[in-house]
Amino acid sequence: MNSNIPDHKERVVKIIATNRKAEHDYIILQTFEAGIVLTGTEVKSLRNGRCSMVDAYCTIRKNEVFVINLHINEYEFGNRENHKPRRERKLLLHDYEINKIRTAINEKGLTVVPLEIYFSGHLVKLKIATVKAKKKYDKRESTKEKEQLKEINRKFKF
Repeated sequence: MNSNIPDHKERVVKIIATNRKAEHDYIILQTFEAGIVLTGTEVKSLRNGRCSMVDAYCTIRKNEVFVINLHINEYEFGNRENHKPRRERKLLLHDYEINKIRTAINEKGLTVVPLEIYFSGHLVKLKIATVKAKKKYDKRESTKEKEQLKEINRKFKF
C-alpha cells in the first residue's frame, strides 16, 4: 500500500453563525461539540447562512439535550412542509458529556449556551459551552483590556 495517500480526508469547517454576545456576557468554562437533529429545509436554510443565536440556550430533559430559541429562517423555496424557525432542536451528545453538563447545571448553577453553529464536512455541528454570568465589573474590565490592546496595536502600526 502507498504510504503517501492519507487514510481519511480532513473535514472542512465552514462557520455559519457565532454568538458574539456570549463572550461578552459570560465566562466560558467548558465547551462541547454536539451534532444537531435538523430537517431538510433547515439544512438548506443554513447553507444560505440564515441563522441567529441571540437568546439561545440549552436545557436537559430525560437525559437528552435540547437547544431552545435557535432561530433558523424558513427556507425561501420551501413549501407547506417548511420548518418552524424557533422550534426546539435535539442535540446529539455522548452520555458522559450529558452527565458533565447536568452536574454543572445542578451543582454549580451554570448555564449552557451555544457559541457557534458550523458545517463540519456535510454535518451540521453546534459548539456549546457551560458558562457563568459575568458581573458588571468583569464586563468593564474586559472592555478595558480590549481597548488597551487596540491602543497597543495602533501604536505599533506604521
